[in-house]
Amino acid sequence: MTTQLLIYETVVPVMFANHRHSSVEFGRNYAFSSKINSVPLTAIEFRDAQSDYPIVFAGNKEGVMPAVILGLREGENLYLSDGGKWDARYIPAFVRRYPFVFAKSDDGERFNLCIDEMFSGFNGDGRGERLFADDGKPTAYVENILKFLQEYQLQFLRTERFCKKILELDLLEPMQAQVEMNTGERYSLSGFMAINREKLKELPGDKLAELAKTDELELIYLHLQSMRNFGALKDRLAMARAQKVDSAPDSSAPDSEAPSISGEDSSEEPRVRRSTAKAANGSRAPSAALE
Repeated sequence: MTTQLLIYETVVPVMFANHRHSSVEFGRNYAFSSKINSVPLTAIEFRDAQSDYPIVFAGNKEGVMPAVILGLREGENLYLSDGGKWDARYIPAFVRRYPFVFAKSDDGERFNLCIDEMFSGFNGDGRGERLFADDGKPTAYVENILKFLQEYQLQFLRTERFCKKILELDLLEPMQAQVEMNTGERYSLSGFMAINREKLKELPGDKLAELAKTDELELIYLHLQSMRNFGALKDRLAMARAQKVDSAPDSSAPDSEAPSISGEDSSEEPRVRRSTAKAANGSRAPSAALE
């Protein structure tokens, strides 16, 4: 698996000096996510996401982060329909925050708002929402983006604590999803972990009570319940293959080695064009600011 932030290409801090005439036109086109087969998920999203996606854990024994599986093959998002529309009831916050992201300042005291200037909706023609008003102040649109990203970062920190606890309880095990199509072709997906049900059953009563008290036991059950959605991914893959039959042959034959989900690194490190900002990985939540 590679990095979690493949949807970001050229991340720069949002500044009045450089973006006084810049606007963002988003619409409902999520084509920027067409080449990823997983995205990170915060714990607060489990309840909404579990009905649409398999929720797994990506990372290693040093640190993990929840993620939703979007495809069974590398570079394929099965939740996109024609025209780049998202084909699910819930859209992960990681996707909804694009093209914006927080990056930590050198002193670690604040987060700088950054934008991916390669986003197709980023423009200097006044289309969509302006980033700055004529007086140099951030627009209401940008203020709302800041609030959204502040909440996202807070939930990211809470999710880190949840993941640390399940690691300490040794509840996770490596997992490989295997799907057999009606044609007999088989696909495997590896590089993620899931809660081991037997280990969960063997936890002492006081540990289970602690998990229940903090609502973390509910998160575990939501994760386990979501695993049934691998069957839905099989149906989505079959539909995607059928739609390509009349246009071009499918060159992506089943892999001899199982592909992995994109996003093994649980830290968040977009490439920032400017050396004064490095991406936030969630050690704490300082104040957010525009430069």
